[in-house]
Amino acid sequence: MLRRGLVAAVVVAALGAAPAAHAQVTIVLDPGHNLYPNLATEPIGPGSSTFKIKDGGGTHGVVTGQSEASVNLRIAFRLRTLLRADGLHVIMTRHKTCCRSKGNIARARIANRAHAALFLRIHADGSTDPSVAGTSMLYPALHAGWTDDIFGRSRQAARIVQARLVHRLGWPDRGLVPRGDLTGFNWANVPAILTEVGFLTNPSEDRALATGATVRRIARGLEGGILHYLRARGLR
Repeated sequence: MLRRGLVAAVVVAALGAAPAAHAQVTIVLDPGHNLYPNLATEPIGPGSSTFKIKDGGGTHGVVTGQSEASVNLRIAFRLRTLLRADGLHVIMTRHKTCCRSKGNIARARIANRAHAALFLRIHADGSTDPSVAGTSMLYPALHAGWTDDIFGRSRQAARIVQARLVHRLGWPDRGLVPRGDLTGFNWANVPAILTEVGFLTNPSEDRALATGATVRRIARGLEGGILHYLRARGLR
């Protein structure tokens, strides 16, 4: 009588090799800003004569005084834990709030080198009007030679992730915003989106963003959106 392993080998030989499991998928998380701004300039896109400062430093909580950089990093750490538990490979563009911010070209290149399935940039918003509130999702505007290779996938990711995030967080949905002026988008060779989770200049949202409960809700919403997007792309 054939042993079980030999039987299995015969079946595989007869039917062809079993399909390989998906290779591990990489997500790059980019917690925006850092302790200090970086006022040096860099081209807005490959070959462009238009230059922007590398990082203006972000905003601060109108009530708590917390820095945007610290909020972004707390969300990224929590989201990294969730995504790793889902079996994804996660790379972060920074791991502490300590230094002068790197430029957005450098951030995009981290995602490019990793061949990321998604480059998720995490930010909080600011306004001169403290009544402005809510969550928005930015994605690259269509620009031939810069973003035409990632435009469709980025817009799809933006739509999916924003829906899950707003559902989980429950703040006003400010919608999807195409942006052609963001260096980190124009230099990306992989699908890229940027979440503005809420307004640190809004007293209510600022206080909420200082709490672990809100950070967990945001991370869960982003996680759900990322997983949904990966399934839609056949990567899960």
